[in-house]
Amino acid sequence: MSVIQILIINAVLVSIAMVVLWLVSLRLKDASIVDIFWGLGFVLIAWMTMAVATQDLRSILLVAMTTIWGVRLAAYLAWRNHGKGEDSRYAAMRDHRGGSFWWVSLVTVFGLQGAVMWLISLPIQVGSCETVPMSLPNYAGLIVWAIGFLFESVGDFQLARFKSKAENNGKVMDRGLWRYTRHPNYFGNSLIWWGIFWVSASSSTLWLAISPILMTFLLLKVSGVALLEKSLANRSGEYRDYICRTSAFFPWPPARRHGSKLV
Repeated sequence: MSVIQILIINAVLVSIAMVVLWLVSLRLKDASIVDIFWGLGFVLIAWMTMAVATQDLRSILLVAMTTIWGVRLAAYLAWRNHGKGEDSRYAAMRDHRGGSFWWVSLVTVFGLQGAVMWLISLPIQVGSCETVPMSLPNYAGLIVWAIGFLFESVGDFQLARFKSKAENNGKVMDRGLWRYTRHPNYFGNSLIWWGIFWVSASSSTLWLAISPILMTFLLLKVSGVALLEKSLANRSGEYRDYICRTSAFFPWPPARRHGSKLV
């Protein structure tokens, strides 16, 4: 099956999945379920691609890497959000849109995320059709992915454990991986997609770097670092101090205080 056919099949698959998910969200009155499905959507694309494409070492690795990442992320978000109701972002949109939210959410929430999901998953779709042997950069991608998965999963675990203790209520998490980067989970997510890209890439498909570039941009400027830090910095002076001494994204030793100055 050609790459074009696979891309079309997955576009249809994602469209159907997002419409079904949207209908469920209308029933539940909770658009937050789209966040839980985010990782699982990539898993769905990966398995569909392997089912219709050539099954070799590269395609098996891409499916395994995507499945491990996507299932863990979905399970973590489902556990974290259980019983908390609709996310404040979607609740605010629901209040703003009023009676039109039901159809607006189809386009601006579910449709948009489906389109971005399909675009970011290009290395999985195209890479599974590559017939050239695995090379050193491809295997190096496995290492990059593993480091990213470590940062994301350990970062989430450390934060969840920190928040579970009553004595930490209102405090800023600045321990473990969070001592070296304010967002180890987002940094790890970025590395995961750079790793998937390098596993999938060959000399003729380097253009697939659009996937990790887009993911990193979204994490830094749209739905990740920028959005979260805006809300935290406005309500916590302690967090503003944490911003001053800790790297935003790439892990780096924290700045040391000498008197009233950080160096």
